[in-house]
Amino acid sequence: MSDRRGGTGGLRGDLKQRVKTGRGRTLSQKRWLERQLNDPYVARAKREGYRSRAAFKLLEIDERFKLLKPGQRIVDLGAAPGGWSQVAARILGESGRIVGIDLLEIEPMPGATFITLDFLDPSAPERLTELLGGRADLVLSDMAANTTGHKKTDHLRIIGLAETAAVFAREILAPGGAYLAKVFQGGTEGDLLTELKRDFATVRHVKPQASRADSSELYVLATGFRGEAGAKDASDEQD
Repeated sequence: MSDRRGGTGGLRGDLKQRVKTGRGRTLSQKRWLERQLNDPYVARAKREGYRSRAAFKLLEIDERFKLLKPGQRIVDLGAAPGGWSQVAARILGESGRIVGIDLLEIEPMPGATFITLDFLDPSAPERLTELLGGRADLVLSDMAANTTGHKKTDHLRIIGLAETAAVFAREILAPGGAYLAKVFQGGTEGDLLTELKRDFATVRHVKPQASRADSSELYVLATGFRGEAGAKDASDEQD
């Protein structure tokens, strides 16, 4: 595969495709379709064989922070349609293990195992650890809650999802592991950041270029998981 980590280059053209509002198509559906047709990352994903444009977000983040390494054990929360697992599988190779979990069934792919299950199911941590053959080195979450159109409500929902995923990550991460999750800008993620700073050595926000310019989407990256004992010590120091 050529230029898997490169930029968009000359992908953004001046001519935009327009979609007519036909019978049975709402204005919001028309706008979504126009955005998809004119999105250079959508076109590039098709050309390079990725399942979604989201693949380039992980590629950019990995290029900066070198998260993905051969031999790792990785959990992909909310993995459908499999774009992030696909990126990880191509980099980890046969020596790594990737397990994706989602409420939706995911088409199989080489190098990854997918299970159809809610990650909040009590059996999920044990099942994932068993499939991985041990604790995870990295937990990925590109999950987004269903939107209502009300920005404040939608923001609270995605932060709540990221907080819940972070609790889950702490259950299955090995010491030194990392957690990468989607959040949105808005100032209400303070509790999440406080918890992550207690449990991880470094916490930062990341905004990949592949995130749409008009979106408040960004990612929180926590590295250097302290483990249960380390997190307790850090909490005691803060007190």
